[in-house]
Amino acid sequence: MGALDYLSNFFSGTSHRSRSRSRRRPMQTVEIKVKMDCDGCERRVKNSVKSMKGVKSVEVNRKQSRVTVSGNVDPNKVLKNVKSTGKRAEFWPYIPYNLVSYPYVTQAYDKRAPAGHVKNVVQAVAPHNTTDEQIAHLFSDDNPNACSIM
Repeated sequence: MGALDYLSNFFSGTSHRSRSRSRRRPMQTVEIKVKMDCDGCERRVKNSVKSMKGVKSVEVNRKQSRVTVSGNVDPNKVLKNVKSTGKRAEFWPYIPYNLVSYPYVTQAYDKRAPAGHVKNVVQAVAPHNTTDEQIAHLFSDDNPNACSIM
């Protein structure tokens, strides 16, 4: 950047800094599944993520093997930092049980999932009913409240 560019930016009221601040990442929460056996593993994972730029808070739940990171961070960079500790890590694959329509679908039910959670799979979520299906269901033999005139 030359002297004339600097002076023109100075007098126009804009600077290079203000442009870079507008590109900040939005505040988000990243959840990662990491197997931690001891306090040392927990501390190592927490310190690797805490040192990242933009991290506001780090919560570690060793019982659920879960790390929750909040801040202006890139989820892939957080995952990469956790993997750099030597631990096997992946994004949190579970969702709360009450958000799923079919929790006992073969791929959704997982014995290793924490209490009240199932795997996040497409088959577990109910498809959106179209109006044709809703109308057909009104006159279905499987519907106990169907039209009794027929």
